[in-house]
Amino acid sequence: MEKLLYGVAYYDEYMPYERLDEDIRMMKEAGINVVRIAESTWSTHEPQNGEFDFSSVNRVLDAMHRADIHVIVGTPTYAVPTWMVKEHPDVLAVTARGPGLYGSRQNMDITNPAYLFYAERMIRKLIGHVKDHPAVIGYQTDNETKHYETAGPNVQLQFVKYMRDTFKSLDNINQLFGLDYWSNRINSWEDFPSVIGTINGSLGAEFAKFQRKLTTDFLAWQVSIVNEYKRPGQFVTQNFDFEWRGYSYGVQPSVDHFAASDPFDIVGVDIYHPSQDDLTGIEISFGGDIARSLKRQNYLVVETQAQAFPHWTPYPGQLRLQAFSHLASGANMVAYWHWHSIHNSAETYWKGLLSHDFKPNPVYDEAKTIGKDFDRLGKHLVNLRKRNRAAVMVSNEALTAIGWFKLPDGKTYNDVVRWMYDELYKMNVECDFIQPSCERLDDYRLIVVPALYAVSDEALERLNAFVKNGGNVVYSFKSGFTSEFVKVRTTNQPGIIHEACGVNYSMFVEPKNVSLKDDPFAVGQQANTVSSWMELLTPTTAEVLAYYDHPHWGKYAAITRNRYGQGCAFYIGCMTSAAVVNRVLKNAVQEAGLWGTDQELAFPVIVKSGINSEDRRIRYYFNYSEHPVSFNYPHASGEELLSGRQISGGQQLEIDRWGVLIMME
Repeated sequence: MEKLLYGVAYYDEYMPYERLDEDIRMMKEAGINVVRIAESTWSTHEPQNGEFDFSSVNRVLDAMHRADIHVIVGTPTYAVPTWMVKEHPDVLAVTARGPGLYGSRQNMDITNPAYLFYAERMIRKLIGHVKDHPAVIGYQTDNETKHYETAGPNVQLQFVKYMRDTFKSLDNINQLFGLDYWSNRINSWEDFPSVIGTINGSLGAEFAKFQRKLTTDFLAWQVSIVNEYKRPGQFVTQNFDFEWRGYSYGVQPSVDHFAASDPFDIVGVDIYHPSQDDLTGIEISFGGDIARSLKRQNYLVVETQAQAFPHWTPYPGQLRLQAFSHLASGANMVAYWHWHSIHNSAETYWKGLLSHDFKPNPVYDEAKTIGKDFDRLGKHLVNLRKRNRAAVMVSNEALTAIGWFKLPDGKTYNDVVRWMYDELYKMNVECDFIQPSCERLDDYRLIVVPALYAVSDEALERLNAFVKNGGNVVYSFKSGFTSEFVKVRTTNQPGIIHEACGVNYSMFVEPKNVSLKDDPFAVGQQANTVSSWMELLTPTTAEVLAYYDHPHWGKYAAITRNRYGQGCAFYIGCMTSAAVVNRVLKNAVQEAGLWGTDQELAFPVIVKSGINSEDRRIRYYFNYSEHPVSFNYPHASGEELLSGRQISGGQQLEIDRWGVLIMME
């Protein structure tokens, strides 16, 4: 891209009265240069079966083109019209909870032949209609696409075919998945049961993997159709989202983002996060790091918040802080969901950039400053290139498997991922995300591996070789425990990686009133705690960094470090406080030779950097706090882009509360 995109979702169909020209005037005043349209309004564009009306699309495209505002057109396939359900009730997904009901979005079976017929027809009609319009720069397929837990008879039949193609024989399946247990053995393909009620985690996890493949295939199918129409220079994207806990939290359980992103020209993501006093930037960084890692390139933030919920209405300065935080992770577009607050229905109180009165407000006024700075500084900030030497290894298979076998206190895989990632963020260690199948481990000096519970032998052997050849790995508890089919390894744990980690264990317990002996990381009594899970480690060659403080378990190690070949492997056998895992990770970062001047600063001062398209180093400094902070700038002299000031190395700088500085060396 040649410039930064600054945008909003815009739904002219939702407007309570005619105001397109006024909206465009206000967009131009705010520096908005792209809008996203059409992905939510199938029933408007096809009011009855085979009757198409793109008049609302036409008027928006024409008006945006006159105003020199680009348009991304979405395929409106994630919310089906009433006539389709009336004529074909089976388009609604059957899930483990029973048949679907009309009313919500994302309630259809993405494998249903009738749904696919109508979806393809709509895609071809809409994209064929808009493809030559000069305002259109790209397309978004569907919206936050997932499998929606579809598990009806047609999906079960496809799953049986998948199992037969993948595993060839029922004997293999029965053995790999342990189906003799509780007489779950399957002796004939015709007897293969629905897996909705299965108690077998191996079979359930394989079905979840199959469901993720349905999502991958569905998106690839849409991309293939759009690609028939798109002009040179136009792109196709998808707005991937993340596990939702009232905001974007962790790895998406229903989509393999790495596989699903493959057919797209550019990755798009939706990132939502706590705000006001709870704004940390962690979710912005986490979502951005995943998005950038999927295709190892810059990405689009297709949706993020402007005002949204009342408890998210940003403090003054926070909208700017958030926008530049996206850029610092490698985004080339920041777009709000959405332009205007909706006056009725489910998202009435999810507020847009404009409130319900459509008048300027402090958030809109702040957006105007962002638009001006994006336009003024875009040539320096677009296409930021990053080469990180640390990575976090994540796995949908491990996520699903731990979902079957949660920690005793209910914590899940993503809790462990965020437990480790958050501390790397706070110490200003920038990361990529990789999968266990990654074969370019040597790109990194440090790999952090949260709860890699279900994983192949080959992936673990690659990690062992990585350490032996000079790499550094930090494993959490529950790593390497089962095969990729969630079958527990019969060796002493942690199985294959014990060779690099220099520890083994055969017992694990739920901690009750357990701490680490003698506060080995000097974090204080309150933070020197163990919770959720503890493995009773016996070192073979490893150095013990912490023992448990317990009258019966005190002889066992909790955290170890082992020299193996030319590298080093850390093993954290328990869930600790954030302060403890921070100290362990700091040790590993230093061991990997990645500790530098940026790591001398720590949250709430966040530092991110990269090389711009002019081959100059850009450094972002963020203050995620209510109070101004000062620091001595430790790098080469350069220009602070927002103010235009020249800054010398060693000069003391101050960042306002919720503020940002951008240095160009």
